[in-house]
Amino acid sequence: MVDPLAEVVTLLQPGARFSKAIVGAGPWHVRRSDAGQPFYCVVLEGGCRLMVDGHDAIELRSGDFILISAAYGVAMSSLAPPAAEAPETLPVALGTGEFRIGDQDGPTDLRMLVGHCSFGSPDAGLLVSLLPQLVHVRGEPRLATLVQLVRDEFRERRPAREVILAHLIEVLLIEALRSTAGTAASPGLVRGLADERLAVALRRMHESPTKPWTVAQMAKEAALSRSAFFERFSRAVGVAPMAYLLAWRMALAKNMLRQNDSGVAEIAERVGYGSASAFSVAFTRHVGLPPARYAREQTEPATLAASTRRGSDTGRPEQ
Repeated sequence: MVDPLAEVVTLLQPGARFSKAIVGAGPWHVRRSDAGQPFYCVVLEGGCRLMVDGHDAIELRSGDFILISAAYGVAMSSLAPPAAEAPETLPVALGTGEFRIGDQDGPTDLRMLVGHCSFGSPDAGLLVSLLPQLVHVRGEPRLATLVQLVRDEFRERRPAREVILAHLIEVLLIEALRSTAGTAASPGLVRGLADERLAVALRRMHESPTKPWTVAQMAKEAALSRSAFFERFSRAVGVAPMAYLLAWRMALAKNMLRQNDSGVAEIAERVGYGSASAFSVAFTRHVGLPPARYAREQTEPATLAASTRRGSDTGRPEQ
C-alpha cells in the first residue's frame, strides 16, 4: 500500500543543519525571524511559552515536541513572562556546549533542544505546502529519544556523521508527523490521513496519480457524498481535493524532470495527463516554465559542476 506521508517526506530530502541545547532560569523572552525555515523544539525539562505568527500562544511542557514546517516569526518566553519593558534575552554559551537563557545564576527551570532541519529538494516549497504548518506532539518519548540522538551526533562528530544525521532527521520528521494521536496539527496531509475516510482517498490518489480523477470519484473512495467529501477534505487538508492532486502531480513531474531520464510525453502519462501538450500547459501555468525548459535549467548546473570537476582532475577546464 502506498504511504502518502512517506512519499512526501522522501521527496523533501530532509537533513540536519542546526541544533542547540538550551537551559533557562527565571523570566526571559526571545524573538527571531526564521525566513520560512523548518523549526523544531523538544522540551526535556520544565516548560515555556511559544508564539508563532498566525497561531495562538502554546504552553509547552516537558516531553512536548513542536514542528513548524515553515517558520517565519517565532517568539519564546518563560512560563512566567518578564515585564513588558524588559529587553530581549540573549543566550549565553556555557562550557558544556549548552546555552543559558534568563538568570545566569541559581537553579534552572527549563531544558530544551531547538533546531532547524533543511530540505534538500529544489521543490521544497511545494512539498511543504502539503504538510501542516505546525504540529504539536505531547507525551511521545520516542521523539525526545530521536532528538537526543541528533544532538549527540552534532556534538561528538564521529565518522559518517552526516549520513547518520540525514537518516535521523528523516525518521524524526516522519515520527512527528505521524504522531496524530494527541497531536494538534494545523490543516495539511497529516490531518487528512488522520481521518479514516479521507485517508482512503489520499492513498488512492498517491497510489494511482495517472487515473483521471474527479471529485466524485474521490468521494466514492471515501464513501462520502461529493459535497461532504469536498468540504471535509478542504477543511482537513487546507486545499481543495483537485488542488491537492495537482500539487502532488507537479511535485512528481518536477522530480522526474530533474532526474532527466524520461521525455516530456512519458512524464505526462506517468502523472495523469492524456497528452504532452495538456501536461505542458498545466505545468507551465503551475511552475512558470515549460517542462522542457525546466529540465534544461535543472540539469545545466549539474553538468557544469561535473565539467569543472573533470577539468580540475586534469589540471585544465573541459573544452
